[in-house]
Amino acid sequence: MKPLHSWDLTPKEAVQLQKQLRSRIHTDLPLPDPEKIAGVDVGYSRPLGLSVATVAVLAFPSLELVESAVATTPTPFPYVPGLLSFRELPPILKALDRLSAPPEMILVDGHGRAHPRRFGIACHLGLWLGIPTIGVGKTRLCGEYEEPGLAKGSLSSLLDGNELVGVVLRTRTGVRPVFVSVGYGMPLEACVNWTRAVTPRYRLPEPIRQAHNLAARQTGNR
Repeated sequence: MKPLHSWDLTPKEAVQLQKQLRSRIHTDLPLPDPEKIAGVDVGYSRPLGLSVATVAVLAFPSLELVESAVATTPTPFPYVPGLLSFRELPPILKALDRLSAPPEMILVDGHGRAHPRRFGIACHLGLWLGIPTIGVGKTRLCGEYEEPGLAKGSLSSLLDGNELVGVVLRTRTGVRPVFVSVGYGMPLEACVNWTRAVTPRYRLPEPIRQAHNLAARQTGNR
């Protein structure tokens, strides 16, 4: 696949690229019921300046781990709020390349359209690969919301001005919600439904949780 763009960018150039690419996000890809759903995450070895990207591929609907991959690279971009994808996607793409076959759907530990420029890391990854993606953020990046009910499955709208940019979803009773938004290929309702389907027990969706645990084991950051 031809690269979408160069990664050799300044923060100012990265912002402009996000604005250029956001119009290319589609939400109408055909999606047969997937048999393999992946989660991706990145951990850091800060003393060494290394990023450790992990991918966990789970069978659906059993949610059993069927494959995983790790890629360690020098951290390619400084930490700049709103530009996470330029820091984390290069190592994530390397980890995905090490799989025996691409997954049919990817849940990303980060935001999609729930982003100031509507082009978070989940959008960027999905557009790069042409694979349906969902952004699942642990904290809010933009927008306002009312706290959803305390029961598992409760949700509320995440609004940036008058624009619906995501859903605040309680994935576990009495535990802090997560922020679900469109990444690539699917409308918001489908993103929420799939997030629910792969989050049976813990706060984080199982593909992301297993990728996170793998990254923690690799970096020693529990």
